[in-house]
Amino acid sequence: MQPTFSSSRILQPVRPWFVLVTLLVALALNFLPTSAWPWMPDWIALVTIFWSIREPRRVGMGSGFILGLAMDVADASLMGQHALAYVLASYAASTLSRRILWFPLGQQALHVLPLLMLVQFVQLAVRAMPGTELPGLSYFIGPLVGTLAWLPLTFVLLLPQYQPVDRDANRPI
Repeated sequence: MQPTFSSSRILQPVRPWFVLVTLLVALALNFLPTSAWPWMPDWIALVTIFWSIREPRRVGMGSGFILGLAMDVADASLMGQHALAYVLASYAASTLSRRILWFPLGQQALHVLPLLMLVQFVQLAVRAMPGTELPGLSYFIGPLVGTLAWLPLTFVLLLPQYQPVDRDANRPI
């Protein structure tokens, strides 16, 4: 018998401040010097894709553009490189959100992998236009790690929505 990770519980509405805090934490994680390591996922892309799938009316292309410009300034890269990649990824995620949410988490991660690869390919294409040196294959390890991080990230980001509206001392959760 195969275990299922789906829940029949109805989630509480997400609070806008929580979405903003998670996007700022993802931005801070991308600002760390460890983000240059090839096996570190692009946290902004991952969290933006997550919220574009879960809350497409709150987080979308505008959020991706603003966070992308912040990353362009922080990385001192070509202006618009991250912004274009995040806008395209958030557009694709919000377009596919209804389809992706029908699947269990493992299959959702397989749908997120092409979106994370899209971010890497767009950044690679923008970097290649002026003729800079192309990175090796290790450049594409980050999206694979991001795909593996989809399950724990989903659990952590949905945890506040599982809180009951009325607290009951007799209820264990």
